[in-house]
Amino acid sequence: MGNGYTGTILRIDLAAGSIRREPLNQKNAQEYVGARGLGTKYYCDECDPNCDPLGPDNKLIFMTGPLTGTCATSSGRYNAVAKSPLTGTIGAANSGGHFGPELKYAGYDGIIFENISEKPVYLYINDGTVELRDASHLWGKDVFETTDLLREELGDEFRIACIAPAGETGCLFSAIMNDKHRAAGRGGMGTVMGSKKLKAIAVRGTGSVTVARPEAFFEACVDARAKLKAHPVTGAGLSAYGTQILVNIVNATGGLPLRNGRDGSVYDLADDISGETLAAKYLLRNKGCFGCSIGCGRAVEIKEGPFKSKGEGPEYEAGWSFGADCGVNDLAAVCDANFLCNQYGIDPITMGATVACAMELFEMGAIPESDIGFPLRFGDAAAMVKAVEMTCKGEGFGKIMGLGSYRMAEKYGHPELSMSVKKQEMPAYDGRAIQGIGLEYATSNRGGCHVRGYMISPEVLGIPMKMDPLVTEGKAGLLKTFQDLTALVDATGICLFTTFGIGLPEVAAQYREAVGSDESDEEILLKGERIWNLEKQFNIAAGVEKDTLPPRLLREKLPEGPAAGKVNDLYTMLAEYYAARGWTAEGIPTPEKLASLNLK
Repeated sequence: MGNGYTGTILRIDLAAGSIRREPLNQKNAQEYVGARGLGTKYYCDECDPNCDPLGPDNKLIFMTGPLTGTCATSSGRYNAVAKSPLTGTIGAANSGGHFGPELKYAGYDGIIFENISEKPVYLYINDGTVELRDASHLWGKDVFETTDLLREELGDEFRIACIAPAGETGCLFSAIMNDKHRAAGRGGMGTVMGSKKLKAIAVRGTGSVTVARPEAFFEACVDARAKLKAHPVTGAGLSAYGTQILVNIVNATGGLPLRNGRDGSVYDLADDISGETLAAKYLLRNKGCFGCSIGCGRAVEIKEGPFKSKGEGPEYEAGWSFGADCGVNDLAAVCDANFLCNQYGIDPITMGATVACAMELFEMGAIPESDIGFPLRFGDAAAMVKAVEMTCKGEGFGKIMGLGSYRMAEKYGHPELSMSVKKQEMPAYDGRAIQGIGLEYATSNRGGCHVRGYMISPEVLGIPMKMDPLVTEGKAGLLKTFQDLTALVDATGICLFTTFGIGLPEVAAQYREAVGSDESDEEILLKGERIWNLEKQFNIAAGVEKDTLPPRLLREKLPEGPAAGKVNDLYTMLAEYYAARGWTAEGIPTPEKLASLNLK
């Protein structure tokens, strides 16, 4: 089409076995951009917020952005959108790698999957040839087996997105995995895919993506890439040590949650699981997704010992969830647990946090050893890995952990010990030591999440300015801006990590020249605010619980460290946040706000 889009959407009715091509809704693309935004708009227009996440009325939408597959910075992203079985919120899981660009090169901006297939199938896309094919021989296979088998059958040039047994058997936080190690990880989008008996998508494309103003677009991309290269985080730190570089940095603030957040303080063994230690002991090389100039991915090998294994990762979040959150300082065990999550298609944040919750429940006597089958104590690396493997395979107590920490803790009488928001586990930052991230967790439209407006940037890293992590002043308004910008970045199809080194002007410039827009930076950012409010509307209609945090963060003071004596002052910030958003005091978008965003 010459404006960053291919102009075509695939609509697949899995029950009927039908395949239909339809033109991209250009008006919606202009207002919601693409990927997370456009996928959510299609979803909200077509689905009842009260539908069963695992029923036929829940649709699953794969959507790319206008910058996906172009020479824009780190432009390998796509989003998978559906109602989340873990949270009941609108789910929009973001993944990198090469699958998204390949889909566009085949000629499609997105795919809408409807209904449920009678038998396991996969979708075959080879440019203009699109077919539903039998996947009975793939059902029950893990991510690596499925990917290898399909590429043996079809050719190495195909890019594969698939699920593993966790998604087939109902683990509520199963991921969609592409390129073996990249994940649309949070909220259970792989579980939705499994409920539809859709095992995989295999895509090969030989086309290209054209933009509206090629010369100006190229200049905008060169400018953005130069700034990323010059920035110490995106130009050196993430490449050398990956996101695990954050372990010691966050630990120094007292903000690394320890043992399910129960023992929040400075972790004296943090360096054992840090990015520096990973690089020194196990790193083979760094890796990047499509069009990436950062290269934060880790190719890792544990060559000996009980956790001998090889794979990719862990990222900072997984390193924390299997490490400090479980009281484990054995980096080989942490890596092995993460590799299992990649192989079996599971979100490692929810997985590790659920194991940590189970450890606390076991130690307090709420879960009997007979239910688990073995002692599950903080610091026991072997038990941690065994619990992960059981969940990956859906065996024994693993079936209960596969429901996530909230449902598990509720079953054993202590839902308050689930460190989750809207039933999704919070990541690797303690909201008592870092106040703004607590507000971010509480208000996130998909439950506990750090990549819906990354307040760690100003509160810990000093990007774009340094804010005291222990104060609340100024956090609400900045978070609102960060959330809107993140929604925009996700919608364009570029990686959120680029925003460590570039900001709205560079993101807007690449978008503007690609699609041929003459909108100002502020008008383009307004699209992110529109996406955020649309997601909020869906959640309200779906009856998602209000914005809050686990009681531990609101009532239990940190015992020691730089943030000793602190709880999260959520409700002070929440009132300011709702005011900044133009919502009611109860957090409901007003008719005036919705009208200003062209939302009903």
